[in-house]
Amino acid sequence: MSVASPPRSAPARSTPRGVVEDRPMRYPDTSSRAVMTRRGWWLVLLNFLIPGSAQAVAGSRRLARVGLGATLVMWALVVLGILVALLWPTAAFSLVTGAWLPDWLALLRPVPLLLIQGLLLAYAVLWIVLTIDTLRLIRLVRTGGGARFGIAAAAVALLVVASGTAAYAANVAGSARSTLGDIFVATGPAIPPSDGYYNILLLGADSGEGRDSMRFDSISVVSVNAETGATTITGIPRDMPNFPFAPGPMQDRYPNGHEGYADDTCGWGSGVNQLRTEVEVCQDGNLLYPDAVANSSEPGIEATKDAAEGILGIDIPYYVFVDMHGFASLIDALGGVDITVAERLPKGGGPQYDGQPAEEWAIGWIEAGPQHMDGDTAQWYARSRYTTSDFDRMERQRQLQQAILAQFTPQTVLTRFQDVASAGADLIQTDLPQSLLPYLADLALKAKEQPVTTIELTPANGIDEWEPDYAYIQQLVNTTLHPPTPTPTPEG
Repeated sequence: MSVASPPRSAPARSTPRGVVEDRPMRYPDTSSRAVMTRRGWWLVLLNFLIPGSAQAVAGSRRLARVGLGATLVMWALVVLGILVALLWPTAAFSLVTGAWLPDWLALLRPVPLLLIQGLLLAYAVLWIVLTIDTLRLIRLVRTGGGARFGIAAAAVALLVVASGTAAYAANVAGSARSTLGDIFVATGPAIPPSDGYYNILLLGADSGEGRDSMRFDSISVVSVNAETGATTITGIPRDMPNFPFAPGPMQDRYPNGHEGYADDTCGWGSGVNQLRTEVEVCQDGNLLYPDAVANSSEPGIEATKDAAEGILGIDIPYYVFVDMHGFASLIDALGGVDITVAERLPKGGGPQYDGQPAEEWAIGWIEAGPQHMDGDTAQWYARSRYTTSDFDRMERQRQLQQAILAQFTPQTVLTRFQDVASAGADLIQTDLPQSLLPYLADLALKAKEQPVTTIELTPANGIDEWEPDYAYIQQLVNTTLHPPTPTPTPEG
């Protein structure tokens, strides 16, 4: 009788020695911890530098194609975006904001930023998948005892840097899309420049509690040269009396200049800053300016705009209202502003009785000299008036406006974009249309290279504060915006 021999097990499959030596990344010598450790570090580095390359040399070719294809597409888009932004910044801004779309397609304007946000989020998720697969390929249990923890920690840290950066960029794109929609008007005509300038009424006031009696504490007009970007800021005293209006409902009511309220029980005077109270509280502003609300404005703002046009003699199609109640948050979002303080100023709401010294009621002081101000200090700097005149306060407000413009550098906006966008959406109201933004962005870049010119309608410029010569004011503004061309002198 023959005895059946026990079944023989199939020989273990092994990778040929030549393949191991020629292709150690895909077919490593798993018995060597040194080889597996060195291979693990290389795969982590490849996954970070060129996502998908780790799979190409050591794993799934299909996943490698997805990772490398997405990486190449993303790099190409980033390089193309940088080139367009450097060579054609206006076109780049118009493209990503959808400003190039006509008004009848305004609903599609958020789509480019939405696509950018989606691509970045998808790439961040893909990077996570590739990193997890890379750790699988490394076979940590085959690496050195101490190295396995180092390799895993390095892979996770690099994943946070890379995928986190893509996720942050996606969040920035989303914030930009939301902020543009919250602040700027989606539809509306982009009115061409008037006499070579874009003129924008800039208003500042506190719209917190007691909004019905809110008055504009800061009134100025920003004139931006449509060719050069040169910027001129004209400050209008808030108590300026007997001012003329541009043609419109207020000029019909006051053909010889503003005379104050017809109802003496409403308001506290006849200055420019009283117009909002007069029009919206004491009168039915919606009858005077029936299209104001539909055009993202308010009757009181439109009346103030007509007054500024009548005073300065220029067309002012747009306005920007800055809510001083949230003004400090913008300063803080920018990291503060640098101001040289001319004289010591008190913080606080003012004295309880006439003649009370500031030392008794001030809650703090802004010392003279160079100061790096946070939002709260900057707000008091713009508002403080009890030891100085309204004209001094106007000059400080203009100084602060210039400091804020100087702080809007590309570096600051990029590093603090989330805070700046959030602050801007909370405190800015405007009727500027989105279609105009690319032009203004291009002019803003040009303006950064030039000093800001200021015109203060004060006695220092020969203007009587109680009986202003409005013909002289208009001549002063016109001469500043359109300086005469020097006449060449004959040689010899």
